[in-house]
This record gives sequence, structure tokens and C-alpha cells, in this order.
Amino acid sequence: MPPYARIAADLRRRITEGELAPGDRVPSTRQVAAQWGVALATATRALAELRREGLVRAEPRVGTVVAEPPPALPPPPGAAARPGDRARLTAPPSRDAEAARRRPGAGAERELTRERVVRAAIEIADAEGLPALSMRGVAARLGVAAMSPYRYVGGKDDLILLMADAAFGELGYPGDHPEGWRERLEIAGRTLWAIFRRHPWLAQLSPLGRPLALPGLTVHADWALAALDGLGLDSATVLDVHILLYSHVQGLAINLERETQIAAATGLSEDQWMDVQGPALSAIAGSGRYPAFAKVIGELGEDGYDFRLDDLFELGMRLLLDGVTCLVERSVPPNGD
Repeated sequence: MPPYARIAADLRRRITEGELAPGDRVPSTRQVAAQWGVALATATRALAELRREGLVRAEPRVGTVVAEPPPALPPPPGAAARPGDRARLTAPPSRDAEAARRRPGAGAERELTRERVVRAAIEIADAEGLPALSMRGVAARLGVAAMSPYRYVGGKDDLILLMADAAFGELGYPGDHPEGWRERLEIAGRTLWAIFRRHPWLAQLSPLGRPLALPGLTVHADWALAALDGLGLDSATVLDVHILLYSHVQGLAINLERETQIAAATGLSEDQWMDVQGPALSAIAGSGRYPAFAKVIGELGEDGYDFRLDDLFELGMRLLLDGVTCLVERSVPPNGD
């Protein structure tokens, strides 16, 4: 039995025996690779096998989880349903039929398109992060031969650019835009935040100084730049404001992907991690060397501090737009001339 099949069989057993219940996270691609000592491509293929069987599904920003079982078929007349009969509702396939099912099908090859390759890659990145993405993993998810995606994209780097363009293009802007520049910039910020929320891996792609030349991303820049047009700001300042707005959104969104990766690597949620770090932070606050830190921590009391990226996004947007308001007001001559 090949390694991917052994891994899939072990996870399948844990699911069917109830060790992993519907909604439970199954090991990520990287965890499977580390636990079984196999390559990422082998781990990806094992999880893809379970997806094809309907035992697991990808949950954005969570990972791969056990799927809900399909509704049970009623037993034949006169037969009593037995516990655990979920796997016995249909006759097991023959060995030849099972082998045929596991082979990439000609039908899947005929139906393959660039859009399907890109969408499958986005689903992998959404569920397991960009490091888990591979061309072989995309092929396994689509049920096609390992080299088939290369007929539609040049390689992983090309695929990531296509993914980013498609993801940034998922949300657009209204035809009838608000008159006020502030409202328009708010729409730009909230639209970008919603996109990064859907696809946290986007924040990892490029630094601010090396923007991606993508039509899907340029739509957002064009909307923000148009909002700032005619306010009396020079072109360099207009670009600065746009970059600051984008960096606010991207800078917070980077933590979405990092949190997912750290949670998968450590097995600890944010709250659990804070519980582990609590004694060390208390010792620092009680040392007397950091009075401002100790004062703030003490004033928070037993309720502590709730770290919420959405709240930080809202606060940052208000502060940023307030600052731009001051900038615009200074650019207008006193007499309005």
C-alpha cells in the first residue's frame, strides 16, 4: 500500500470509529507530513483522498475538518437499523472499481480549465495556508494527473499570481459612489479588509515597495486614488495616503495567516497561549521596571484585554481618516481660493 493510502486509511479509521467527530480538525498537510515522515505532496494526496470520499472538507481559516455524514438511508422493510451502519448503506466497491476510482479520470481531465485550477489552489491556501500549496496538491484536489495543471499555468509562481488576481477581483465597488472622499476611502478600506478576511494568505505575497501588477488589485487602488482626486493634494501625497490605507489593512491581515500557522504548529488557541504566557507577563509587570506597562495591565483587571483584529481595523481606519481630514484642510487656502 503506498504511503498516502496508509495515511488516508488511518485517518479514515479514526473518523469512522468516532475518534474524530464531525467538525473536528484533522491534521494539516504539514502536521501529516511531520507525523508520518512523508513529503508534503504525499500528505496533500492523503487528505485529498478523504475529501473525495466526503469524509473531510476544507473550512476557510480553520483548516481541514471532519465532514458531517450524509443523511442515513432508511433500512429495507423488515430490517432494523444498527449503530455504525453509516458505512454499510451501500455495497463496498469491487477492487477493480476502487482502483478505477483512485486513478485520475478522463472526465476530470476533459473538464479541467484554468479557472478550476486557480479555484482549487485558492481553496487549499484558504484552508491550510500558502505554504501548503503545491502543483501536485492542486492536481490531487482536482483528481487529475500530477502534470495536468501545468497545461493551464506555467508553475507555482504563475499560479499564485493568478490566485491573487482572482481573489482581489472577487469584490468590486458601487457604480453610484458617495460624493464625500472620506466615505469613498472607508469603502476602499472595508472592501480590502473583507477580501483579506476571506483570503488571509494574500497579505503574505509582497511588501509595499514591490506592488503586484494585477488588474484585480489595481481596481482597489483606482477607487482610492479617485476618492482623493481634486482635494488639493499633490500626486505624491495622494499616493502616500493610498499606500498608508493599504498598509493599514495588509499590516493587520498578516496576523490572520500567522495566527493560523502558529495555532496549527503549537496546537494552542490564542486564549490557551495567553494562559501559558500569563505567569511570565505577571512577573514582568510586577518587577517594577516597567511602570507604564504595569499600570495599564493593572487597570484592565481580571477581565483582561480582548485582542480583536476587527476592532483594531476600525480604530485604525478612524485615526487614519481623521489624519487625512487634517491634511486636506491644510491644503485648502484660507479664503477657499
